[in-house]
Amino acid sequence: MLSLKKKSDDLSVLVEWAEAGESVDADFAQALDALDREVQTAEVKKMLGGEHDRRNAILAIHPGAGGTESQDWAEMLLRMYLRWTERRGFKRETIDYQPGEEAGLKSVTLTVTGEFAYGLLSAEAGVHRLVRISPFDQAARRHTSFASVYVWPELPEDVDVEIEDKDIRIDTYRSSGAGGQHVNVTDSAIRITHLPTGIVVSCQNERSQHRNRDSAMKVLKSRLFDLKLKEQQARLDQIGGAKQQIAFGSQIRSYVLHPYQLVKDHRTKEQVGDVNRVLDGDIDVFIKTYLMKRSSGTLGTEPPDEDVD
Repeated sequence: MLSLKKKSDDLSVLVEWAEAGESVDADFAQALDALDREVQTAEVKKMLGGEHDRRNAILAIHPGAGGTESQDWAEMLLRMYLRWTERRGFKRETIDYQPGEEAGLKSVTLTVTGEFAYGLLSAEAGVHRLVRISPFDQAARRHTSFASVYVWPELPEDVDVEIEDKDIRIDTYRSSGAGGQHVNVTDSAIRITHLPTGIVVSCQNERSQHRNRDSAMKVLKSRLFDLKLKEQQARLDQIGGAKQQIAFGSQIRSYVLHPYQLVKDHRTKEQVGDVNRVLDGDIDVFIKTYLMKRSSGTLGTEPPDEDVD
C-alpha cells in the first residue's frame, strides 16, 4: 500500500508541474503505467487470502501420452513459466529434471520463491493442451499434445507432517541433466517413494546425497500435506453436496498454433490471440481472470463451449 500511495503522489506532482507549464508528457505516461501496474498487483493480492497463498511454490510438469510431441510441449511450458518468474522477479531452483529421449523433458520439478508465488501459480494447475503442426512429423500433420502442471505450497519448517521410516523407500541413482549440466559421477541423486500413497519424489540438483534427500523430503511433505487438504475438502463437499471446482487432471487451457492462433482458458473463457506472447511468459491475464472468478464464486459455472480444435 505504501508503494501504491507513493506512485499516486508522484503522479499528482507531475500533474501540478504540467499545470505550471512544464513539459512532463513522457514522465507522466511512465508514472501512469507504473501506477496502473501497482493497482493491478494490489487487486490480485486482495484476492489471495488463502492460508498458503503467500508461500513459495513447488511446480512440477509432466508430459502426457504421445512421446516426443508431449515431452517437447512440457519443455515449452517450462520455458513459459521460467519467463513468467523472470517478469515477476521470483527466484527459481530446479530440484529434478528428467530429459526426454529425443527432445523436451520427461518430468521437471522446481521451487519458485517469492511473495504469493503459490497463490498465483495455483491458477495454473491442471492439464494444458497444445495444437500445432508437428516439427517432428515429416508429413507435417497437425498434432495435439497434453502436459500436466502441478503446484503445491512449500511448507515452513515448523509444519508437522509425520512420515514414518517404514512408509518410505529411498533409492539412489546417478544424476543426469540436459546438455550435461549438473551431472555427477557418483550416485548422489535421490528417489523417495511414499509407499501408502505411491507418491514418488526425485531430487538430483545438489551434489551431496544428503542435501538431495533433504530437498526431496521437503517436496514429499508438501505433497502429502496438499493431499490431506484435498481429501478433507472432498469429504466436506460430499457432506454438503457442493459442486467441486475444476481440479488436477482437467483440461484448463488450450494453446492453438494451427489452423489459427489462439490461447483459451476453458474455466474462465479468457482468450488471447498472440500465442507467442503467452508462451513467452505473459500469462498474468489468465491468472488474474481465474482469481477474480474464483473470488466471486463464478469459476466454472458457465456452460461448456465447443472444444478448441
